Amino acid sequence: MSTLIKLSWVELKLFVREPITVIFTLVLPVIMLFVMAGVFGNEVTTDPESGTAIFRGVGPLDYYMPAYFGLVLMAIGTMALPVHLASYRERGVLRRLRASSISVWSVLGSQMVVSFVIAMLGSLLVFIMGIIAYSPHMPQEVGLVVLAFLLGLVCFTALGFFLGAVLPSTRAAQGLGLILFFVMMMLGGAGPPPEVLTGAMDIAGQITPLRHVIIILQDPYLGFGWNLNASLIVAGITVVAIALAARFFRWE
Repeated sequence: MSTLIKLSWVELKLFVREPITVIFTLVLPVIMLFVMAGVFGNEVTTDPESGTAIFRGVGPLDYYMPAYFGLVLMAIGTMALPVHLASYRERGVLRRLRASSISVWSVLGSQMVVSFVIAMLGSLLVFIMGIIAYSPHMPQEVGLVVLAFLLGLVCFTALGFFLGAVLPSTRAAQGLGLILFFVMMMLGGAGPPPEVLTGAMDIAGQITPLRHVIIILQDPYLGFGWNLNASLIVAGITVVAIALAARFFRWE
């Protein structure tokens, strides 16, 4: 346990020294929230042609607030963790950790602890800034929101471990991470609302992990209850990602 605590403290200090991951996990979600709130406001809107309610029938800001909790989680899984682990392998840090008899579980456990801390900071920053600037509605079912947040965090952390395990270099991790981040953001529900996506874009959005993480966050936040189907999909993605990460993890 002492090894895990020490590693976690060191990893947290190293995290704040990486500007790219800080920007994507702490700064960009807040900027996106302000942009979307500034464009759409918080009035319930409908499609003028079809009459269909957009933003799941709630105000745009109420829609985006929990969605950007998911954006923080996705940034950890697509940018922060893969880049960090790939960098460690590329520079021989993982090899030295292994030579020091530090177990893989301590290494990954410290990353999980840091991911939780950063996810909490990023989400609280989104929530507090949103409340101060726009006064949206408060979450309706706080306990379920916390449960969804933890499930989403484990899911994207597992995906980050998998990407960090298979990507050969820091540049590869940054390049693929940027692609995954922006594709999932635009199609997964953190950009245009799913109701306006058509055809192939909607289908692609439905297979992104972010879409289902956003749903399990939004439903209790907005008072819709717990979405069992989305939570099972997120849990399934988590199990597969953990299995693949364990199978392909390399110290060097």
